[in-house]
Amino acid sequence: MAADQDSGTAAGCEPELSDSLKTFGAVLKALREAAGLTQEELAPRVRYSSAYVAKIEQGKRFPPEGLALRAEEALGPVAGKVLTAAARSLRRKAGLASWFLQWAGIEEEAITLYAYECRGIPGLLQPEGYIRAVFQRNLPPLTDTQIEHQMAARLERQTLLVAHPNTAFSFVIEQSLLERQLGGPAVTRELIGHLLDVGRLTNVEIQVMPLKQEDHAGFEGEMYLAESPENRWFGYTEGHRSSALITVPGDVSALLQRYGKLRSQALDCRATVNLLEEMRGAL
Repeated sequence: MAADQDSGTAAGCEPELSDSLKTFGAVLKALREAAGLTQEELAPRVRYSSAYVAKIEQGKRFPPEGLALRAEEALGPVAGKVLTAAARSLRRKAGLASWFLQWAGIEEEAITLYAYECRGIPGLLQPEGYIRAVFQRNLPPLTDTQIEHQMAARLERQTLLVAHPNTAFSFVIEQSLLERQLGGPAVTRELIGHLLDVGRLTNVEIQVMPLKQEDHAGFEGEMYLAESPENRWFGYTEGHRSSALITVPGDVSALLQRYGKLRSQALDCRATVNLLEEMRGAL
């Protein structure tokens, strides 16, 4: 979730990169089978679920940063070197830092996902019109083909909300993001309607932070938090063409405290619905 970068999945990738993902997956599968391991047997050794290992082997997910090192322990040093070189090549082609690729995997597996945004609507909540408006304003400019690829990737990522009904999603977004009307009134009207629809899902909570809030815990900026199936928490932040994966327990704890405070300071879900309906009616 993360937020506004969506290259954590294979959807929307350029053909060359997509082929490289499939090649990496085929290499991992061959090395696994040569070691006489099933996906279910390899998964706990690399600390991911068997379903996630399967997606990597199918070329549907970028390999997480720690995969090669952990695979070396399970498959041997030669396999580790091969996978490390292949993963490094993939990252060069993708033009992405390793921390985002790892976050994409964490997000995919999360049983709890929190997001606070003060810059733009979280990617998981963006309707098509808003997504297009965001990418059309990207600098350096994107080509029409690049925009379509990015949109496809973001829309594919949004399936997490319905594909993972047991995952608890919580979003706190600033009212100013709606007042800005990025893309114009029609785009904003679509966005508000989409937020109202998504907010009806039983596993999703959306809260709006009002414009005036003297006791505001989000002054250091946006944050994303995810709980893994092993009940370990991770944090993620991003800015201008850079991001950071936060794994140190003390640092993650600080983000959790801040997010908890933000939830208490924002409008509750019912008040949020009332505000959204009022804003939509005024457009």
